Amino acid sequence: MKSPLLSLPGAVPAEGVDEGVAAHYGDLFREQRALAEGNGFVDLSHRGVITVTGDDRLSWLHLLLTQHVSELPPGEATEALILSAHGHIEHALYLVDDGTTVWAHVEPGTQEALLAYLESMKFFYRVEAADRTDDFAVVHLPAGSIAEVPDGVVVRETAYGRDLFLPRADLESFAASHGPAAGLLAYEALRVEQHRPRLGFETDHRTIPHELGWIGTAVHLQKGCYRGQETVARVQNLGKPPRRLVFLHLDGSDVHLPGAGTEIRLADDGPDGRKIGFVTTSVRHHELGPVALALVKRNVPVDARLIAGDTAAAQEVVVEP
Repeated sequence: MKSPLLSLPGAVPAEGVDEGVAAHYGDLFREQRALAEGNGFVDLSHRGVITVTGDDRLSWLHLLLTQHVSELPPGEATEALILSAHGHIEHALYLVDDGTTVWAHVEPGTQEALLAYLESMKFFYRVEAADRTDDFAVVHLPAGSIAEVPDGVVVRETAYGRDLFLPRADLESFAASHGPAAGLLAYEALRVEQHRPRLGFETDHRTIPHELGWIGTAVHLQKGCYRGQETVARVQNLGKPPRRLVFLHLDGSDVHLPGAGTEIRLADDGPDGRKIGFVTTSVRHHELGPVALALVKRNVPVDARLIAGDTAAAQEVVVEP
């Protein structure tokens, strides 16, 4: 779905899964600094929007999600995952309940499969799940923003800012009164700085929550059964995940960033050494320079010097080995 805000001056379209919104509006670092200072907004209208209504909505979702939501207070934001039977991450949901409806935004293009799964699990519960992507657009206000939220708009407030479920028809008028707009690359740079994983970027077909630090934030260890819980409990109680998320400081002298999927090796082994991981997201940060998130094997020493492709990289621990 193409955002009308791509008509704003300087807008350069994003590509890939984020197609449909602006990557930037002409000045990546200015846009990052504005967000870091609590100014402007980010158009996330390409993300999917799912709602769940009905008297049983929270108790029903509690059975399906990794998060404890049966008693979720109105207005309190949370995030949750849906796992496969083997504990691999299939969906990530960013939730808030407004007292009558659970609102969730999800990765672009995943809402159809998510809704199909939810529909298959309704049974006799008094719930209705719906895809509201055509009607509502997600807009992000950064932490520290004092921007006014239009009356009646559902807000999901976190430490990183506020996600608004804005009527799609109001997107252009909102932009006119809440600018300047910041592109998705600025938003992603701050996400990487904050070590926040993203489905489809930091995950692959075999990722489990422990590898990304999603235990606690998206996975509640003391709730009842859900699909994939056995894997979560077994790794938590008896073992360690095979991989771990790291934050990389990349050699700033290189012109090109190592892209997603770039293989990581120990620097001492050189470019022909054994692969020990791969880059998941790389960005240019307005203060830190080129940085990235990556998945590496759990047993890689935390002080080991790394290379991503042919780019030198120093790691910071995100998930403990």
